[in-house]
Order: sequence, then structure tokens, then C-alpha cells
Amino acid sequence: MSNPLRSLKYLPWIPLLQAALLTTLIAIAIDFLIALSFLAPPLRVVAVQILNSPLEIFVRLASAVGLGALAVVVITRWFRQLVITNALLWALVPCLVLCLFLKSLLGLPAPLLPAPNYPVLIGIILGIFWKGRRY
Repeated sequence: MSNPLRSLKYLPWIPLLQAALLTTLIAIAIDFLIALSFLAPPLRVVAVQILNSPLEIFVRLASAVGLGALAVVVITRWFRQLVITNALLWALVPCLVLCLFLKSLLGLPAPLLPAPNYPVLIGIILGIFWKGRRY
């Protein structure tokens, strides 16, 4: 009887973690620039209204989908030695969640980048497989 988890140890975990870390750092930088743009008074009013309304869930979900898609773009652009397969894309999910968890532990200010929870996990999976569907 074959062990389905045995193939996990043959995945390139170090490059995947590096790609997830680079993706998280890029997302933090983008989030910081967006937060700086919210310092302008007209945009601050709009941002406060959006983030204090029911649309906040959609904004957080969209940022999680964007994070997953960005991770696939980072792998295809900067980690060309990785052969992108379905298993690699699934392995990218826990790497991204781990990086988000570490970001939340560090307390870095990122108002739009969500803390890891179930809807964020679903958004990351949607983003990864939406952008990586050709693989």
C-alpha cells in the first residue's frame, strides 16, 4: 500500500518557503504604499468607509486571492528552476499561510494584508489555482 504523504518529502520546500517569504514581503510593501496613499484626507474617508462596512470581508478576500496569484507569479519569474505541478501549488499554500502567520506574530503594520484564518486560506487557494491553472 503506497503512502500518499511520502511524496511530500520530495518537494522543494526551501525554494517554496523562499518564494512565499518574497511574496509576503512584496505584499507588505504594496500594502504599505496603499496605506500611505490613505493618508490623503479624501482617500482616508473612502478607506474608512470601505473598511468599516460589510465590504471589508470582500476586500480581505480579494487581498488573499491577490496574494496567492502573486505567489505563482513570483515562482514563475524568479524561481524558474522549480517545475510547477499540482503538488507544488498545493505545497505553496501552507508556505504562504506560515509566512502570514509569522507576519502576524511580528506585528508588522499591514492593514489590508489579512491574518491567517479560514476565509484567507480559501482566498489563497483560489488565487494560487486561478493563476496557476495552466500548470
